[in-house]
Amino acid sequence: MRADRDALSDAELIRAARSDPAAFGALYERHALHVYSWCRRRLEWAASDLTAETFAQAWLSRGRFRDERAGSALPWLLGIARNVLRETIRRDRVETRARERLGLPVDLTTEDAFADVEEKLSPRATLSAAFDRLPPHERQAVELRVIGDLPYDEVAERLAIQPAAARLRVSRALRRLALATSEEERA
Repeated sequence: MRADRDALSDAELIRAARSDPAAFGALYERHALHVYSWCRRRLEWAASDLTAETFAQAWLSRGRFRDERAGSALPWLLGIARNVLRETIRRDRVETRARERLGLPVDLTTEDAFADVEEKLSPRATLSAAFDRLPPHERQAVELRVIGDLPYDEVAERLAIQPAAARLRVSRALRRLALATSEEERA
């Protein structure tokens, strides 16, 4: 069976892969090193991931393959790799800008960087403590409105108060929470 696949063109392997996944495996074995080398020349640190993503995308789009190179799928695979690379670079830029805006380390290759990120993203504990310190009537209103996503009319009904009073309780609670977290950030 393997010898049969070796005799097939890339286009034939892709057609066969529609019903025989092992045929796609043969295509992978035939071109993985070429795709990996192409990716490595462009973005060395991510070459393995880019190669894997390229073949995953090729697998998903195998039904759209058009044989335009006398049976060779390598140009098609490199086109997919180019798109995967472009998307990876775009996503990395977005993530880097987000880390910069948040004041987080841009380079996350060290353990210290991860500790710094964890420390800066720990307002969750501050928020939880501030939430626990809210007066019970405000905490209930916030739980119903924000966590339970109920409209103010329903919050008011469940708390046996007027809708305006429900709005006021939620507003006061959210103001207290915002103050508590901003004070913690300044500290």
